[in-house]
Amino acid sequence: MKKLALLALMACAPGMASAGQSESDDQTASPGVAAPDERSPTDFRRSTLIVRDIDASLALYRDVLGFSVNYDTEVTTSGVALPAGEPGARARLVLANANDPWIGWIGFMQWLEPALPDPGPYPTRLGIGDHVMIMNTDDAEARCAAAAEVPGVTMTAPARMQEYPGRDGAPPIRVIGCNIFDPDGNLIEINQLLRE
Repeated sequence: MKKLALLALMACAPGMASAGQSESDDQTASPGVAAPDERSPTDFRRSTLIVRDIDASLALYRDVLGFSVNYDTEVTTSGVALPAGEPGARARLVLANANDPWIGWIGFMQWLEPALPDPGPYPTRLGIGDHVMIMNTDDAEARCAAAAEVPGVTMTAPARMQEYPGRDGAPPIRVIGCNIFDPDGNLIEINQLLRE
């Protein structure tokens, strides 16, 4: 299914501080997650989703989830390095970011000429090689309701409370959120970390 899209957990994982931030500065820090003693050699920068229609994707990611488009261009693809489409095909590439200027971005790529074949309806159950993107937001209930109204979005579970065991004996991690498939079948959990 979406072999070229990568798992994008850093956008909301409780306790993940952005580049240059300490845990004490981070609004989403959770007990049991400490800033590393030294930086890892790798930042998870961006996932790029191969989509049928970028404008349909932006109706969800930009208009409902609040990502900011910072790059929108047409590219010529080799069909080799990124193994999709034909050599010399034209594609539109859009990059969007959430709060961090470096990590937590998402890209959208749509082949224009020639277009990629439409794969038909996407599966509604996940399997090996699929992924779940977690988006932490300010008002999960309202954003879940708005997402359900976007054409092509399928809600698998409405907004509800979820509780996960705390790390290393810390209190439980509580979130409210929903799960949706975007217009191309990428599963998203829209959640809000609760403080009380």
